[in-house]
Amino acid sequence: MEGNILIVDDEEVVIKSCERILAPKGYNVKGVTRAKDAMESLKNGGFDLVITDLKMPEVDGLELIHWIHKNNPQVGIVVITGYPSQESIKDALEHGIIDYLPKPFSPELLLHVTEKALSTVKAKAPVEEKPMEVTDVEAKFNEIMDVINRYRHKPGALIPILQGTQEVLGYLPPTVQRLIAKELNIPVSEVHAVVSFYSFFTMKPKGKHNIRVCLGTACYVKRANEILAKLKELLGIEEGGITPDRKFSMETVRCLGACGLAPVVVIDHDTHGAVDPVKVGEILRQYD
Repeated sequence: MEGNILIVDDEEVVIKSCERILAPKGYNVKGVTRAKDAMESLKNGGFDLVITDLKMPEVDGLELIHWIHKNNPQVGIVVITGYPSQESIKDALEHGIIDYLPKPFSPELLLHVTEKALSTVKAKAPVEEKPMEVTDVEAKFNEIMDVINRYRHKPGALIPILQGTQEVLGYLPPTVQRLIAKELNIPVSEVHAVVSFYSFFTMKPKGKHNIRVCLGTACYVKRANEILAKLKELLGIEEGGITPDRKFSMETVRCLGACGLAPVVVIDHDTHGAVDPVKVGEILRQYD
């Protein structure tokens, strides 16, 4: 995946680490050590994603995020911080960040978050929606409205409405995000920020059987990348995709909480540990 990325961090070593990891993967990376320099770079346009620290001298990361949200709302934002307090992440989320990276981070985690963030940026671009999205929402419209009406007057209604809607529809496409924003009288950007931040929400349809491949460090060093490649080959889809018959969908995650069983693949609610890439086909046949 291509993308122009601006790294903002007052530690040169962090910038160099990001460049060393991202550049070989085809990303165009520029680094600056001050938020003010980032603003000047962004005024010229051309960036798809900003990865920024929060604690910086002069202008901090939250001020930069606010500035980007106001002046370059089409640019995606990922926070990178060694102090991911609930309050700071909450403030950043309210300004529309896509994800955050704790310091220190592994190369695999940086690449995974970057790819996810750029996919989200592309999803936010105004494009003609797929007929499947429209059909799904129309078919479940009354059930979705029941969920909205059940929670609309309760404090903190957005998250339970999103959870209920995803249970009904299986995912949260742009069509339904706009509907929820309209019914709650809030900006679509606020709905999208919550959907893209929390990993349990998805903007893509799920198959009858959803496959999650762990690419965390423990799994990655035990050939998780080969498992993912084999699944792509057998199913004919990329991560985040769904087979034409909607039988299988596939996604990657950072951690499934079962590092002792690495490499791990979860299908629906079944955990498969110590998976051999050669035997992936045998696992899939259990779900025929």
